[in-house]
Amino acid sequence: MIDWFLARLQPVAAATAVMALLLPPGHAAGGLACTWLFFCLFIAVCAAAGSISATASGRIPLLWEWALLIAKIDLLVGGAWFLASRLGIRPSGMPEPVGLLTAVHFHFAGFATAMIAAAAGQFAASRAERRGLRFLIPVVVAMPFVVAIGFVTLPALKTGAALLLAISVAGLAVCLRSLARAMTRRTSRVLLQIAPASVFVGMVLAGAYAIADFVGSDRLSMPQMVRTHGVLNGMGFCLPGLLGWLVETERAAERPR
Repeated sequence: MIDWFLARLQPVAAATAVMALLLPPGHAAGGLACTWLFFCLFIAVCAAAGSISATASGRIPLLWEWALLIAKIDLLVGGAWFLASRLGIRPSGMPEPVGLLTAVHFHFAGFATAMIAAAAGQFAASRAERRGLRFLIPVVVAMPFVVAIGFVTLPALKTGAALLLAISVAGLAVCLRSLARAMTRRTSRVLLQIAPASVFVGMVLAGAYAIADFVGSDRLSMPQMVRTHGVLNGMGFCLPGLLGWLVETERAAERPR
C-alpha cells in the first residue's frame, strides 16, 4: 500500500519541484516545494520505521541496509534545503545559489550515490563477494554530511572531506565496473559501465575544485563546476547508475522462485 502511494505521489511531487524552480524565490515557489519535501519526509519516516522495527525484532541491519536508510535521510535533508532555497531563506547567511546547490548536493552526492552504493553492497552480498565495499560504503554515505559541515565550519574539513568523497566514489566506480560483469541483463551491464566512466572525470574535477577553493584559486569557478562536474555526476553517474540497478532488480524479481 505504501509503495503504491509513493509511486503515484512521486511524479506529482517531482512536477511541483520543477515548477518551483521556474518561479523566483518566495511564497509561491515555497508552497510548491512543500510537496517535494512532504514526499522526502514520507520516504525517510518509512525507512526509519522499518529500521527501528527490524532492530526491535533482534535483527541487526546489514551494511547496505544502513546505506539505504542514510540515503533516504539525505533525501530529506536535500528536500529541506530545497524548500529553504525556494522560500528565499538563507541559513547562516548563505547567498543563492549556495542554498540550492546544497539541496542538489544532498540529492545527488548524498541520496543517489548512497542508493547506488547500497545496491552494489546488496548485489555483492548476495554472491558472498566483498570487493572492498565494506570499507567504501561507510565513507561514501558519510562524506556528503562532512562536506556540508565543513562548508559552514572549517575550510580544511570541507577540503579533506571533499577529497575523501571523490576518492571513495572513484573506488565505488571500480567496484561497479567489476560487478557489472555479473549482471544478467545487457542493459544493466552497459549502464553500469557508463556510470563509472562518467564519475571518474567528475570526481577529478571535484578534487581539483576542492583544492583550488582551499588555496583561494579561481581557476575553477562554481558556475564551471555546475556545468561540468554537476552534469557528469547527475546525468553521467547517478542516472545510469540508478537505472542500471533498477533494470537488474526487475530481472531478479521476474525469476521463478
